[in-house]
Amino acid sequence: MILREIIPILVVCSCLSPLAPAQEVSPSPSTIPSSSTVEHTQDFSEIVVRITSVRLTPSAKLSIKGKLSPKLGLDAAFGTGFCLDAKCRFIATNYHVAVTTRSDKIKREKIIQRYFATGPHDKGATANYVPNVGVLPFAMKRDLAIFELRRPLPHHHGLTFSLDELQVGQEVDIYGYAKGMINPIRKLARFPATFKAPTTSGLLAFDYQLSAGKPIHIQGASGGIVVDRKTEKIVGILSGTNETTAVAVPVQTLADFVSKVQPFLAQRIFPTTKEISPVSADLYPKFVPPPDHYPKFVPRRVDGLQHRSEEPYEVSVLRKKAQLLADSMRNFIAVQSFAWGSGNKEPAAQAEYEVRIIDGVQRFRRYPGGERELEEIPNPRVNGWVNPADEWSKVPNMVGTEFRLKVHQAADVVVNEQRMKVFQYHASAEDNLCPFAPVEDFGFFTRSKTVAVACYGEVWTDEDANVIRMSQHLELSDKLKAYRGWEDCQVVLTYGWLRRENEPLRLVPLTIFIEARYKKHVYWCRGQFRDYQIFSSSAKILASDYVQSLPP
Repeated sequence: MILREIIPILVVCSCLSPLAPAQEVSPSPSTIPSSSTVEHTQDFSEIVVRITSVRLTPSAKLSIKGKLSPKLGLDAAFGTGFCLDAKCRFIATNYHVAVTTRSDKIKREKIIQRYFATGPHDKGATANYVPNVGVLPFAMKRDLAIFELRRPLPHHHGLTFSLDELQVGQEVDIYGYAKGMINPIRKLARFPATFKAPTTSGLLAFDYQLSAGKPIHIQGASGGIVVDRKTEKIVGILSGTNETTAVAVPVQTLADFVSKVQPFLAQRIFPTTKEISPVSADLYPKFVPPPDHYPKFVPRRVDGLQHRSEEPYEVSVLRKKAQLLADSMRNFIAVQSFAWGSGNKEPAAQAEYEVRIIDGVQRFRRYPGGERELEEIPNPRVNGWVNPADEWSKVPNMVGTEFRLKVHQAADVVVNEQRMKVFQYHASAEDNLCPFAPVEDFGFFTRSKTVAVACYGEVWTDEDANVIRMSQHLELSDKLKAYRGWEDCQVVLTYGWLRRENEPLRLVPLTIFIEARYKKHVYWCRGQFRDYQIFSSSAKILASDYVQSLPP
């Protein structure tokens, strides 16, 4: 663990389809009625947003006299999105909307990151016709994208989601910014509909309630929301329409997508997701081993030799699996994101770095395009922060076979429909396994002293003892001057399977969460790994019986 303090307070502690994508001719939409006609409590103009891009396209025109002259045209693309989170810093929409509009801003807020659930190289991609664009290959059942904004949209908010199974005939409303008869005027429209059935491709089909008026084009409604009329919860994301039917991507598909690209966000808006929460709390009280709990060595035998004590079989398997995990992460490259904040606030700073691990040594380069190699990530420009270091590899190594960490197996539990084995560990300050390095920064010089502290935590594994989650808590004392005022410093790590064709399954770090409290302030850092490149040491990994016996 590394802690940095800048006076007065600055901290670093590491602890071609029959249904086109919502662009076809459709029944005339209902204008949003007054509350006397349809009972609703939400102002959907604060939830659903326009996505538009207009670009000047230079070209040439041929005059009657046969002379070429320059000409400027307008290239306009339209779509709809909606607030994904409560504070509306993330906008969800369709993949085909995100790709064809190529927006840089939404309501004047800059887009800082784009996440796509599908694309032309998706295993399930098919050729889909998008009006005014042409053929676009992607998987319709994953026609989703997310925009991350620099700041939340003011006066906007998200809506709750429903993961319940829809019933045939269930009444819903579809909201989207359809392009009006006068281009490019767009108004938020409501399309009454009823649930028809799930499609064979994994989408949800809805029948429109046809109006007496003539159909109009609803180009621009893609990425809108399908809302249950009674509960006003989102049940789908509009993806395609024809004259009588609309199809939508299920909310469960959205939840799976968000869990993969923004796991911390997913836990807030989809609390019933099957993924392990990256900020999950320990399940049991702190483990305090008795004095004779797995002593490092048993008394000297008659032959004068010393040997390690026997321990439960499950604990010995955990040690081997944890050591295998630590060894398998000695050489790889990934992109690691960081978000710093305090309390329940939105992140005050964000950054991404390419992390390179070579023979267990960690180095960073700013992503993308960074050239200078860094031993540590630079401190964020905020008043207080905590930073992760390399706990994602050190904690598995500490639990592994190299050290005789005191480990206790607790009762199994079921977490999000997954049966988990739970192990608890404890290391005393004398074990020197959990160093704590507070740093005082005086501007012109720094002063630091590493202190060994006691620590404890939990390890969650699947039924085959593969590590899924690990935690570490530092036992800090407010009586020591070196870190007086600091309490509740903890780390939560999650791991998952890296699945690639023609390669064995590998456990890799997914998320790292650091949190520490200084007096009345709680500082945190959320980190996430993606875009893995694993190299060398493959022979060592493949040689293990445990890896060979992994489930398909």
